Amino acid sequence: MVMFLFLVIALVVVVAAVTLAVLGGSGSGALPEVEPERFADPLPPDRPLRRADVEAVRFPMTLRGYRMVDVDEALDRLGAELAERDARIAELETALAGAQATAVGGPGLFERYGSGEYAAQEPAPGPAPGPVPEDRPPGGRGPADRPAERPEEDR
Repeated sequence: MVMFLFLVIALVVVVAAVTLAVLGGSGSGALPEVEPERFADPLPPDRPLRRADVEAVRFPMTLRGYRMVDVDEALDRLGAELAERDARIAELETALAGAQATAVGGPGLFERYGSGEYAAQEPAPGPAPGPVPEDRPPGGRGPADRPAERPEEDR
């Protein structure tokens, strides 16, 4: 019986404490509405993104994971940055290829071939054609043009 009386008194004390906390409490009324945790975009809008910027991104947790809107906005920003970089890389590679073609072939490489400029030119300067030496047959090799004999073990 003493135990039953103790449990009833403990139950009354707990109910009274909860009632006082709910009704009387702090006197300030109901708790203010808590704003949902929002993604404060740490991605800098004034400069291109760096690796450290992407590594620093942290999305707030919700009941079922991350807010899809926050993740989509961050991925859209990263996609736009990558598209800009890819376009710039393609532009620079095209300019480099053009500069290399100009450096190898000269500024008017294609115009000169098309206009027949090379057909009208005189042959390149070289040794003047002269009489064929007596020890060399015409169009053939003479003894001075033959390679030196090598020993058998070098072959």
